[in-house]
Amino acid sequence: MAERAETDAAITCVVADDHPAVLEAVTAYLEKRGVEVVGRARDGGEALDQIRQRRPRVALIDLGMPRMSGIQVARETLRASPETAVILYTGAAEREQLTEALDAGARGFILKEAPLEDLVRAIETVASGGVYVDSVLAGVIATADSTQSAPQLTKREREVLRLLADGLRNEEIGKRLFISAETVRTHVRKAMDKLDADTRTQAVAEAIRQHVIA
Repeated sequence: MAERAETDAAITCVVADDHPAVLEAVTAYLEKRGVEVVGRARDGGEALDQIRQRRPRVALIDLGMPRMSGIQVARETLRASPETAVILYTGAAEREQLTEALDAGARGFILKEAPLEDLVRAIETVASGGVYVDSVLAGVIATADSTQSAPQLTKREREVLRLLADGLRNEEIGKRLFISAETVRTHVRKAMDKLDADTRTQAVAEAIRQHVIA
C-alpha cells in the first residue's frame, strides 16, 4: 500500500532557466500536468541551492546558465542530493558537452524545441529510475566514430537498451519483453559492465555511439 502511495504522489521538481518566459511557461505546464514544482531558479547557483534545500525527485536544468552551467549543477547535485535525477534542457549541444554531462551524472537530455508532452514524459521516466535521451541528442552522441571493437551484448541486452533509449521504464520494458522488472535491471547491469558505463544513461549513450543499438 505504501508503495502505491509513493507511486501516486506528485513528482517534485526544481526548474531552472535563465529566460523568465521559458521558466514561467515550463513551470505552468508541468504544474498543469500534476508535477509539483517546488523551486524555480534563474541561474546555476540558485538552482543548486534550491536542490539542496528542497531535495526534489527531479531537477530540470538549462544546460547554459550564468554562475554555474547545467553540467556543473548535475555534478554537484550527485554529491549534494543523489536522490535527485537531473535532466538537462538545452537549445543545442555539442557531442563533447553531452559526454561531459553523462560523466557528471545527468540522467536525461531533452531539447527545448521538443513538445512539452515529451518533457513530462522525460520527467516521469527519470523519476521512476529510468533514463531519457532525446532522439535528436542521441544522434549527436552517435556521430563519433568508434575506435574500439563493439562490445558483445546479447540480443536481450540490446533490446533492453533500445527501449531505455526510447524512454521506457523498467516495468514498461518488462511488459514489452514479457520479463520481470528485476530481470530488466539485471540485463541493464550486465550491459553497463560490458560498456564500461557508470550509469544507465551513459550505457544508452555509449551503445548508440558504438552503433550497438540504432
